[in-house]
Amino acid sequence: MKRLVKVEREIEEKLKKQAKRYNKSYPSETVRFDTKRLPLLQNQKATDHLDYLFVAIDDFSRERYAAILPDRTAAGAAKFLLRDVIDCCPYTIECAYCDNGAEYRDNAGHPFGIACVPNNISQKFTRVARPQTNGKAGRVVRTLMEMWHDKHPFKDSAHRQKELCRFVNFYNNVKPHKSLKGDTPFEVLQASFPTCCVNNPTISYTL
Repeated sequence: MKRLVKVEREIEEKLKKQAKRYNKSYPSETVRFDTKRLPLLQNQKATDHLDYLFVAIDDFSRERYAAILPDRTAAGAAKFLLRDVIDCCPYTIECAYCDNGAEYRDNAGHPFGIACVPNNISQKFTRVARPQTNGKAGRVVRTLMEMWHDKHPFKDSAHRQKELCRFVNFYNNVKPHKSLKGDTPFEVLQASFPTCCVNNPTISYTL
């Protein structure tokens, strides 16, 4: 009897988790953003300046964007949005989903919000003290750190930036994704925008 109750509870918990999962209907519906302070490079001292990793992921296609910036400021977040996301993606972003960090949210004159307005991008934010509601972006950060940063002894900042670009291209264009039924983000975007010119370079990357 106790075993049956335990099984029923496990099934109930599993159903609850499945109910919380969701999939967006099309690319650009929601793009999630996150930021992480990067560790010092091997040849750096504890007093040296730290760089920051900015990431974004499209909820539908899982296409990822990333850049390394010298600070975690609102101006830096706006630069990342305009230069590394909007200028690179083949669709018009409808919603930017962010945590409540100062680089993404503050007053009415916030640079990130100002950058969103002329591009018709709405903003949504995680609930206060609930960063797990932006879990997809957090997972992007962890994946990048595990598969890119932790596997390379970078010579300098320029080398780290170059390897980041190579890895993101590999991840978007070459690596199959289980969540996409074996497709790549590039293939999902091609299916959604068949007439759109999306670059798909042949990339070799050693994991």
